[in-house]
Amino acid sequence: MSDWIEIKSWPELVLERLPDAGVARIVLNRPDKRNCWNRPMCMAFLESLEIIREDKSLKVVITKGAGPAFSSGLDLTFLREVSNGPLLDWDRPNLTIRIAEAVRNFPRIFIAQIHGYCLGGALGIVNCHDLVIAASDVQLGMPEVMRGSFGQLVTSTLVHAGIPIKKVSYMALIGRNLTGEEADKLGIVSLSVPPEELEARVEEMARDIASRHLATLEHHKIAMQMDRDLTLSQAIQVDQLVGQRLRRAMDPLGDVEGYLKSQKGAPTTDYRRPDADRS
Repeated sequence: MSDWIEIKSWPELVLERLPDAGVARIVLNRPDKRNCWNRPMCMAFLESLEIIREDKSLKVVITKGAGPAFSSGLDLTFLREVSNGPLLDWDRPNLTIRIAEAVRNFPRIFIAQIHGYCLGGALGIVNCHDLVIAASDVQLGMPEVMRGSFGQLVTSTLVHAGIPIKKVSYMALIGRNLTGEEADKLGIVSLSVPPEELEARVEEMARDIASRHLATLEHHKIAMQMDRDLTLSQAIQVDQLVGQRLRRAMDPLGDVEGYLKSQKGAPTTDYRRPDADRS
């Protein structure tokens, strides 16, 4: 494995980077609690995003969990504290909703690297990542109905991602976890890989994506996140607008000759724009 360099650490979270790769990594760091989210972890996560935002050389962000699990969900003590507190105004979402929306809208590519368990609210946050790479034996689930809730955030993110309603209801009402392999077949995750290959595959993918031009990555994310909320006609119009915006940042056809030369003989993904490192 590569040597990651620590940027900043909190008791509940560690922010790292791969040297000269354009890749950052946020590590949830409550392994003794199976990385369940509490207030300090949420605040550290949001702070880490602002650190990444200031560094344009960081194009890809990996989220992973330390220890035996990605995350078992929300810390129930924290959840009780939030639930028993004063009601929030409708325009002041709770911390986990803020994190989910921040990941969805953040101008970098987010990859969730999940292993062990990914349950409840943690699965809702993962659903807002751009890519989700899962160990084939990871357990994804919605335990909320069993304890008396309905699955806030995870229900909406699964349904809106196009997962069949009957499957979402099955997960919630039966309470049975899905493996990473099962989740891959349903489209809940991007890819399922053997557990022993997970970290290497995610790092390889992150390095490859980070070798692309930042403006291209940002505009892909703008289009994907806006298009999903629109009708097809509206989404096509948004794509036109995003295309115009991209051309203000870079010339998409600026190295056509180099690209075509790289494809002679057989299609390959090895092509790199000469201006990618200057993005």
